[in-house]
Amino acid sequence: MRRQSEQIKQMTDREVLIHLYITQGLLLLLAGGSSLFLFAREEWRRLWQFELRDVLVYGAGGAAFVLAAEFLAMRYLPDDWHDDGGVNEKIFRGRSIPHLFFLCALIAVTEEWLFRGIVQTHWGLWAASAIFAVLHVRYLEKWFLFMVVVLLSLFLGVLYEQTDSLWAAITAHFLIDFVLALHVRLKRGAEEERE
Repeated sequence: MRRQSEQIKQMTDREVLIHLYITQGLLLLLAGGSSLFLFAREEWRRLWQFELRDVLVYGAGGAAFVLAAEFLAMRYLPDDWHDDGGVNEKIFRGRSIPHLFFLCALIAVTEEWLFRGIVQTHWGLWAASAIFAVLHVRYLEKWFLFMVVVLLSLFLGVLYEQTDSLWAAITAHFLIDFVLALHVRLKRGAEEERE
Protein backbone atom coordinates (compact mmCIF):
# COMPACT_ATOMS: atom_id res chain seq x y z
CA MET A 1 0.00 0.00 0.00
CA ARG A 2 2.87 2.35 0.73
CA ARG A 3 3.99 1.45 -2.75
CA GLN A 4 0.70 2.77 -4.16
CA SER A 5 1.25 6.14 -2.45
CA GLU A 6 4.76 6.29 -3.90
CA GLN A 7 3.44 5.45 -7.37
CA ILE A 8 0.85 8.23 -7.12
CA LYS A 9 3.53 10.72 -6.06
CA GLN A 10 5.52 9.86 -9.19
CA MET A 11 2.55 10.36 -11.51
CA THR A 12 2.03 13.63 -13.33
CA ASP A 13 -1.02 15.75 -12.48
CA ARG A 14 -2.55 14.70 -15.79
CA GLU A 15 -2.04 10.98 -15.02
CA VAL A 16 -3.57 11.38 -11.55
CA LEU A 17 -6.57 13.15 -13.04
CA ILE A 18 -7.03 10.50 -15.75
CA HIS A 19 -6.92 7.73 -13.12
CA LEU A 20 -9.43 9.59 -10.98
CA TYR A 21 -11.85 10.03 -13.88
CA ILE A 22 -11.44 6.40 -14.98
CA THR A 23 -12.16 5.17 -11.44
CA GLN A 24 -15.22 7.38 -11.09
CA GLY A 25 -16.42 6.37 -14.56
CA LEU A 26 -16.16 2.68 -13.65
CA LEU A 27 -18.00 3.23 -10.37
CA LEU A 28 -20.68 5.21 -12.22
CA LEU A 29 -21.12 2.39 -14.74
CA LEU A 30 -21.30 -0.14 -11.91
CA ALA A 31 -23.94 1.93 -10.09
CA GLY A 32 -25.99 2.49 -13.25
CA GLY A 33 -25.76 -1.11 -14.40
CA SER A 34 -26.59 -2.48 -10.96
CA SER A 35 -29.58 -0.16 -10.72
CA LEU A 36 -31.05 -1.65 -13.87
CA PHE A 37 -31.03 -5.13 -12.35
CA LEU A 38 -31.67 -4.46 -8.67
CA PHE A 39 -34.48 -1.88 -8.68
CA ALA A 40 -37.97 -1.57 -9.99
CA ARG A 41 -38.64 1.87 -11.47
CA GLU A 42 -40.51 3.16 -8.39
CA GLU A 43 -37.82 1.91 -6.00
CA TRP A 44 -35.18 3.67 -8.05
CA ARG A 45 -37.15 6.93 -8.08
CA ARG A 46 -37.56 6.72 -4.31
CA LEU A 47 -33.75 6.70 -3.91
CA TRP A 48 -33.63 10.07 -5.64
CA GLN A 49 -36.54 11.81 -3.88
CA PHE A 50 -35.52 15.33 -2.99
CA GLU A 51 -36.55 17.00 0.26
CA LEU A 52 -34.93 20.41 0.77
CA ARG A 53 -35.25 20.14 4.56
CA ASP A 54 -33.32 16.83 4.58
CA VAL A 55 -30.63 18.23 2.29
CA LEU A 56 -30.15 21.32 4.46
CA VAL A 57 -30.55 19.79 7.93
CA TYR A 58 -28.96 16.38 7.41
CA GLY A 59 -26.74 17.01 4.40
CA ALA A 60 -25.33 20.48 5.06
CA GLY A 61 -25.67 20.15 8.84
CA GLY A 62 -23.95 16.78 8.81
CA ALA A 63 -21.15 18.16 6.63
CA ALA A 64 -20.67 21.11 9.02
CA PHE A 65 -20.35 18.68 11.94
CA VAL A 66 -17.79 16.48 10.12
CA LEU A 67 -15.79 19.48 8.89
CA ALA A 68 -15.66 21.00 12.38
CA ALA A 69 -14.33 17.70 13.74
CA GLU A 70 -11.84 17.41 10.86
CA PHE A 71 -10.45 20.92 11.29
CA LEU A 72 -10.17 20.45 15.06
CA ALA A 73 -8.30 17.19 14.45
CA MET A 74 -5.97 18.95 11.99
CA ARG A 75 -5.28 21.65 14.53
CA TYR A 76 -4.72 19.53 17.62
CA LEU A 77 -3.49 16.12 16.45
CA PRO A 78 0.00 15.39 15.12
CA ASP A 79 0.53 16.28 11.44
CA ASP A 80 1.70 12.77 10.55
CA TRP A 81 -1.72 11.40 11.55
CA HIS A 82 -3.23 13.35 8.64
CA ASP A 83 -0.45 12.70 6.14
CA ASP A 84 -1.79 10.62 3.26
CA GLY A 85 1.55 10.68 1.48
CA GLY A 86 0.65 13.80 -0.50
CA VAL A 87 -2.07 12.06 -2.53
CA ASN A 88 -4.84 14.56 -1.81
CA GLU A 89 -2.49 17.43 -2.52
CA LYS A 90 -1.58 15.79 -5.83
CA ILE A 91 -5.28 15.40 -6.69
CA PHE A 92 -6.52 18.84 -5.63
CA ARG A 93 -3.67 21.33 -5.85
CA GLY A 94 -3.50 23.45 -8.95
CA ARG A 95 -7.09 22.76 -10.00
CA SER A 96 -9.43 25.64 -10.68
CA ILE A 97 -12.30 26.10 -8.24
CA PRO A 98 -14.91 25.15 -10.89
CA HIS A 99 -12.89 21.99 -11.62
CA LEU A 100 -12.75 21.16 -7.90
CA PHE A 101 -16.51 21.72 -7.70
CA PHE A 102 -17.10 19.36 -10.63
CA LEU A 103 -14.71 16.69 -9.31
CA CYS A 104 -16.25 16.74 -5.83
CA ALA A 105 -19.79 16.62 -7.25
CA LEU A 106 -18.89 13.69 -9.52
CA ILE A 107 -17.26 11.79 -6.65
CA ALA A 108 -20.16 12.45 -4.26
CA VAL A 109 -22.89 11.41 -6.71
CA THR A 110 -21.01 8.34 -7.97
CA GLU A 111 -19.90 7.01 -4.61
CA GLU A 112 -23.16 7.67 -2.77
CA TRP A 113 -25.24 6.15 -5.56
CA LEU A 114 -23.09 3.01 -5.49
CA PHE A 115 -22.38 2.62 -1.77
CA ARG A 116 -25.57 3.95 -0.20
CA GLY A 117 -28.05 3.47 -3.05
CA ILE A 118 -26.91 0.05 -4.21
CA VAL A 119 -24.74 -1.67 -1.59
CA GLN A 120 -26.38 -0.32 1.57
CA THR A 121 -29.91 -0.72 0.25
CA HIS A 122 -29.32 -4.38 -0.63
CA TRP A 123 -26.63 -5.58 1.80
CA GLY A 124 -26.72 -3.13 4.70
CA LEU A 125 -24.82 -0.31 6.34
CA TRP A 126 -21.84 -2.39 7.49
CA ALA A 127 -21.22 -3.92 4.07
CA ALA A 128 -21.41 -0.51 2.39
CA SER A 129 -19.05 1.04 4.94
CA ALA A 130 -16.53 -1.80 4.74
CA ILE A 131 -16.40 -1.73 0.93
CA PHE A 132 -16.25 2.09 0.89
CA ALA A 133 -13.32 2.04 3.34
CA VAL A 134 -11.41 -0.64 1.42
CA LEU A 135 -11.92 1.25 -1.84
CA HIS A 136 -10.00 4.12 -0.25
CA VAL A 137 -7.00 1.79 -0.16
CA ARG A 138 -4.44 4.55 0.21
CA TYR A 139 -5.66 5.05 3.79
CA LEU A 140 -5.15 1.43 4.85
CA GLU A 141 -1.56 2.09 5.88
CA LYS A 142 -2.52 4.98 8.19
CA TRP A 143 -4.72 3.84 11.09
CA PHE A 144 -6.10 7.32 11.86
CA LEU A 145 -7.05 8.12 8.25
CA PHE A 146 -8.58 4.66 7.81
CA MET A 147 -10.63 5.12 10.99
CA VAL A 148 -11.82 8.52 9.72
CA VAL A 149 -12.93 6.98 6.40
CA VAL A 150 -14.80 4.16 8.18
CA LEU A 151 -16.54 6.60 10.54
CA LEU A 152 -17.37 8.94 7.66
CA SER A 153 -18.88 6.07 5.69
CA LEU A 154 -20.97 4.97 8.67
CA PHE A 155 -22.07 8.58 9.18
CA LEU A 156 -23.12 8.96 5.53
CA GLY A 157 -24.95 5.65 5.77
CA VAL A 158 -26.89 6.84 8.81
CA LEU A 159 -27.82 10.05 6.96
CA TYR A 160 -29.14 7.91 4.12
CA GLU A 161 -31.14 5.73 6.52
CA GLN A 162 -32.59 8.78 8.32
CA THR A 163 -33.77 10.47 5.13
CA ASP A 164 -34.42 7.47 2.85
CA SER A 165 -32.93 9.55 0.03
CA LEU A 166 -29.49 9.81 -1.51
CA TRP A 167 -29.52 13.62 -1.64
CA ALA A 168 -28.64 14.21 2.01
CA ALA A 169 -25.68 11.82 1.81
CA ILE A 170 -24.59 13.26 -1.55
CA THR A 171 -24.79 16.81 -0.20
CA ALA A 172 -22.78 15.96 2.92
CA HIS A 173 -20.17 14.01 0.90
CA PHE A 174 -19.86 16.83 -1.64
CA LEU A 175 -19.52 19.60 0.94
CA ILE A 176 -16.93 17.67 2.97
CA ASP A 177 -14.83 16.88 -0.11
CA PHE A 178 -15.20 20.36 -1.62
CA VAL A 179 -14.28 22.26 1.55
CA LEU A 180 -11.28 19.98 2.20
CA ALA A 181 -10.21 20.26 -1.46
CA LEU A 182 -10.40 24.06 -1.20
CA HIS A 183 -8.36 23.85 1.99
CA VAL A 184 -5.64 21.85 0.20
CA ARG A 185 -5.66 24.23 -2.77
CA LEU A 186 -5.64 27.43 -0.71
CA LYS A 187 -3.03 26.11 1.73
CA ARG A 188 -0.72 25.29 -1.16
CA GLY A 189 -1.32 28.74 -2.70
CA ALA A 190 -0.44 30.42 0.61
CA GLU A 191 2.74 28.35 0.89
CA GLU A 192 3.78 29.35 -2.65
CA GLU A 193 3.22 33.04 -1.86
CA ARG A 194 5.50 32.78 1.20
CA GLU A 195 8.29 31.29 -0.91
